[in-house]
Amino acid sequence: MNLLQYAVAASVVEALWETTKMFWQNGKFNYDKVGAVAFGELIAIGSNIDFLDAVGLPMYIPYVGKILTGLLISRGANFMHDLLGNLNNIQQKTKAK
Repeated sequence: MNLLQYAVAASVVEALWETTKMFWQNGKFNYDKVGAVAFGELIAIGSNIDFLDAVGLPMYIPYVGKILTGLLISRGANFMHDLLGNLNNIQQKTKAK
């Protein structure tokens, strides 16, 4: 496993945790966040997008990569832009060494 794969795994875990924490805010259920996750899942599974597989971290349980991709993209464009930028920086530093 290379450094990029560790960074991806850590980012997915953080995104999963932060996303699920948003389901319940200020003592109320947050339907907006659940809706965003539902749309993220629909897009990822319906389009067969697997971010983890694309960065060399395949899941051996069918659909897990697509489900986690749906959670990631449900965070929005800013989150994905930041994530991809950070991963690109890590990849560039790894190649330089």
